[in-house]
Amino acid sequence: MKVTTTVAVFAAGALAAPNRRGAAAACTSAVKLDASTNVWKNYKLHANTFYRSEVEKAVEAITDSSLKAQAAKVADVGSFLWIPVVRKFVSDTLTKMKTLASDTIENIAKVEPAIADTPCSDILGLVIYDLPGRDCAAKASNGELKYSEISRYKSEYIDPIVAILKKNPNTAFALLIEPDSLPNLVTNADLQTCKDSKSAYEEGVAYALKNLNLPNVVMYVDAGHGGWLGWDANLKPGAEELAKVYKNAGSPKQVRGFATNIAGWNAWDLSPGEFSKASDAKYNSCQNEKIYVQKFGAALKTAGHPSYAIVDTGRNAKTGMRKEWGDWCNVVDAGFGKRPTADTGDSNADAFVWGKPGGESDGTSDSGATRYDSFCGKDDAYKPSPEAGQWNQAYFEMLLKNASPQF
Repeated sequence: MKVTTTVAVFAAGALAAPNRRGAAAACTSAVKLDASTNVWKNYKLHANTFYRSEVEKAVEAITDSSLKAQAAKVADVGSFLWIPVVRKFVSDTLTKMKTLASDTIENIAKVEPAIADTPCSDILGLVIYDLPGRDCAAKASNGELKYSEISRYKSEYIDPIVAILKKNPNTAFALLIEPDSLPNLVTNADLQTCKDSKSAYEEGVAYALKNLNLPNVVMYVDAGHGGWLGWDANLKPGAEELAKVYKNAGSPKQVRGFATNIAGWNAWDLSPGEFSKASDAKYNSCQNEKIYVQKFGAALKTAGHPSYAIVDTGRNAKTGMRKEWGDWCNVVDAGFGKRPTADTGDSNADAFVWGKPGGESDGTSDSGATRYDSFCGKDDAYKPSPEAGQWNQAYFEMLLKNASPQF
């Protein structure tokens, strides 16, 4: 694929895990989030246990003492937990190990330990990401469910997550709903894989929104980024697609708006924009994510969809590395960006978040792999890189060295 009681505290990074460093205790009463307000002003994004453990292992592998000290601080930054997120390996009939073109529903098991680790001051970010025929326009992150398996998506994926969230009413959750799904229906409608997935995407997202509409949850539906739905011709159709699904779900009140730049590289307010000198720039007025949030938000409001945004700044510290705007895979020379904060300077943007856990690969550079996507073999893609979701130590260290602000 392609927050606390004050804003200042959120910007400083997430609290340490309570079972390790004595952070604040869990809430003693049920959490009720008012999605008509910016909840990030009252909660900070939690530094979940899964990413913390990945970072702590990465720190152990670093020999440079200065870099090691910087790396240790990354573990305290709040980030979203992707469900599912890692690969499953099986033996084929020839007993040769091969990677399935899938993530697995089994990774829902990661949620409960993360909940147990979340203090009352924090909000746990979860990425809902397992639609049938997932990522219909890319190979690197294709899911485990076939486009026709909508019933499995509902009963084996969404329903168990709903049950877990209901079982934990004293925890606050921020849900990022299905990265890349609805944007693909707008811009890749001519691909047969996306044609096949269309009905399942719309039905699946609507089902997720309707059933995850819980008092302790706030939801943001993924809307790509300014270089995707930000094109003048895409703004209205994109907004209408999101609005249609939202209305089909019964216009659930816990939907706050949309998510942008998830696992992306676009700058927040770079002016002129990174691709403003491209030959086709005149067709896209959203040359940075700030403009996109304003323009797409306005289009959403007109279409009847909540219009506030969260923006991924996890890897957008540097610009000018991509040869084309659509290059999305393990971009070389990227860096960790602004830490999560509700202080965005824009009333349309609720918060900057770390949506993509920096260090986890976007896709493999092995051209012989089943899930190889040509974007991961481009000149501006880091090599070697493992399968999507797997840890890349060298890439993590690169993000750290190029971080802005630095750790």
